[in-house]
Amino acid sequence: QGQLEESGGGLVQAGGSLRLTCAASYGYFSDLHLAWFRQASGKEREFVAYIHWSGDPTTYADSVKGRFTISRDNAKSTGYLQMNSLKPEDTGVYYCAQGGRYADPKTYAYWGQGTQVTVSS
Repeated sequence: QGQLEESGGGLVQAGGSLRLTCAASYGYFSDLHLAWFRQASGKEREFVAYIHWSGDPTTYADSVKGRFTISRDNAKSTGYLQMNSLKPEDTGVYYCAQGGRYADPKTYAYWGQGTQVTVSS
């Protein structure tokens, strides 16, 4: 069964940066689109960013556009989410996912366990 593992979360002050990493343990990472979602306490999981299996195109939620950058290294079976100019409202558990379509979390088959991002004001 496919497995993804996120890392890189933590506590950061508003305006700071974090880089999240998503590592796949299966051999077909390069064949699948990759997305990042997040879930704040008491809220539904929401779409953050998406990248095509080839690396292009990429798509972002309006709330993170211009601040976050999604990328991937298929040779390393690893995806990334560079988060700059972080805001308190970016706080939540961040998940990477594969095997789905664009921004709909219900279509994704493979999920990591999540990594906590906390942005203090």
